[in-house]
Amino acid sequence: MRTILTWVFGLLVCFGCKQNTTEENFLDIALKSEHPAIKKVVENIDAHEIQIRYTRIEREKDAISFKDFDFNVDSTFYFYPASTIKFPVAVTALEKLNLIDSLNLDSTFFIEGDTTITSFRTAINQLFAVSDNAANNRLIEFVGFDAINKQIKERGIYPFRISHRLATTDADNPTTKPLLILTADSILHFTKPIVSNRPKALELKGIKKGEGYLAEDELFKEPFDFSMKNHFPITAQNQLIKKVFFPNTFSPEQQLQLTEKQRNFLIDAMRLLPYEQGYDRSIYYDSYVKFFLFGDSKEAIPETIKIHNKVGYAYGTLTDCAYIVDLKNNIEFILNATILVNNNATFNDDSYEYETIGIPFLAQLGREIYELELNNNK
Repeated sequence: MRTILTWVFGLLVCFGCKQNTTEENFLDIALKSEHPAIKKVVENIDAHEIQIRYTRIEREKDAISFKDFDFNVDSTFYFYPASTIKFPVAVTALEKLNLIDSLNLDSTFFIEGDTTITSFRTAINQLFAVSDNAANNRLIEFVGFDAINKQIKERGIYPFRISHRLATTDADNPTTKPLLILTADSILHFTKPIVSNRPKALELKGIKKGEGYLAEDELFKEPFDFSMKNHFPITAQNQLIKKVFFPNTFSPEQQLQLTEKQRNFLIDAMRLLPYEQGYDRSIYYDSYVKFFLFGDSKEAIPETIKIHNKVGYAYGTLTDCAYIVDLKNNIEFILNATILVNNNATFNDDSYEYETIGIPFLAQLGREIYELELNNNK
């Protein structure tokens, strides 16, 4: 099997700067690939609950248009979004900073009961670079559940619901903890707790999954109920990423309320590799949270390829939401995909096929689309 670097160097040949337009469905072609990583999933399609949206980006002078190609995309069929919800959390935190004159990206703070002093800039960078759960939860304490849900809806991004924090004992507590904000003269400013409404149960297809689940070391032989969990489907993820990278394709009322400086910071944060944020590259390799194209490799990602994304993986569900750019070959496209890998149909037992089925599928899917885009660019 060719290494990732062999594949990249074999493809990085510039064939000109104008991208051809075509109505050919690259997603359909990619899913018909004979590559084992694709075939293994496609041959057992129902079990993996895959949903995919590939967005072709077409430029004509100053005009930008999108062509979406979907496979099984259904916002009424539930999948667990896991850490992809950190993307809208970061956006809403930036929007809130705009409303408070005394705060900015570099304002430092800590959460009541927490010993970690951080800044909004650091928290957002950590959230994308290594998908840090604690950084995400600190931003939720700053914004609050109701405000996040309201802001995302007002920006025309739907359906969406955030109802809990990630990987913490008080995950679904609707009341936030106060922030202690440090000022230049060392005076602490306390924010007040934010009380959000209790979420209602989601009523969606596929909201109960599997045949059993573990809870407090006990096996329950019944489907796992996701109805009180977060909800961020493929359609909403695709809407949000378009609004970050292509704001002028939307009306002012539908644009994110970010300054250009904030938007540029967010774009840069989304493409961060872990080592650029100070993490050990031997542990947090370049594709640590980059599933498409490189997820099944620990080799360095070429500098000419930028993957601006947010992944999620939990409860056997892998999801990636990405805007992918090849600077050398003038290629760009958006790819959103989710896949369930839970062969034993038991949830919360940490027995999932992430490395053997899920990540290889997403990596190869990205490569298939990339190669088709590259050939179309000749």
